[in-house]
Amino acid sequence: MTAASTGGDRSARDVVRFYLLDHRTPLGKVIDVGLLALNLVFVGVFVAETYALSPATDALLWELEVAIALVFLVEYVLRLYGARSRVAEFFNGYTMVDLLAILPTLAVLVLPLSAVGVNIGFLRVIRVVRVLRFYRFTRDAEFFFGTVTDNTLRAVKLLLTVLVIFFVSAGLFYSAENAANPGVNTFGDAFYYTVVTLSTVGFGDILPVTTAGRWVTVATILAGIIVIPWQASKIVKEWGHKGKVNVTCPECGLAYHDADASHCKACGHVIYQELDSRE
Repeated sequence: MTAASTGGDRSARDVVRFYLLDHRTPLGKVIDVGLLALNLVFVGVFVAETYALSPATDALLWELEVAIALVFLVEYVLRLYGARSRVAEFFNGYTMVDLLAILPTLAVLVLPLSAVGVNIGFLRVIRVVRVLRFYRFTRDAEFFFGTVTDNTLRAVKLLLTVLVIFFVSAGLFYSAENAANPGVNTFGDAFYYTVVTLSTVGFGDILPVTTAGRWVTVATILAGIIVIPWQASKIVKEWGHKGKVNVTCPECGLAYHDADASHCKACGHVIYQELDSRE
């Protein structure tokens, strides 16, 4: 169904909600691709700002960050406007991440701080959640290029989870160590440390020297050994059900049985599953 299919029955809120969720119409695909591209640039700006650049480049990156933040602010407002329940949308995890992602930039615009001020204190910590916006693009199996299988979607989420843990941990570690640790001068240094730490290689060329840095390292390791296996188990579980047929037992309600099953393996009830004699 398209936005035009219901004619005048759709209100402006319905149209806004439709196109922010749509993956099939040309306009819906353009919005999806545009937001994804802007998110990549937004994350790239955060990384670039941790390097020593010329004043002209710093100013250009700041202007780009502000412009993209304003676009995301418009998107945030439109999502609240078009939502069926604005309270539920406000407390939605994706929506809260959207707001947190742009708060540091908006704070610099509103508060009497210079653009450099966004690099200090809690503002630096908040900025790393920008990468969490990518989870919004994996909320269902439909993408702007088509629909993927559930197993593919789980694999995408697993890969994204690994990258998010690396990126967020590196951002937090950089924020905690940059001022005190001579080995952490850029985001790349912090990312290198995070990858080496989570892979248990532990070269020892970079070590946390602050209390905050040590706690970030502990949290990173815990996240790595808990979240990643949890996501991976979903893929393994799906592979384990491969070849099973979605037939529900009318007696006990157990779903998914072996292809040649005639009785429910839980209660023994006859499920009369049909089989092709040619197989």
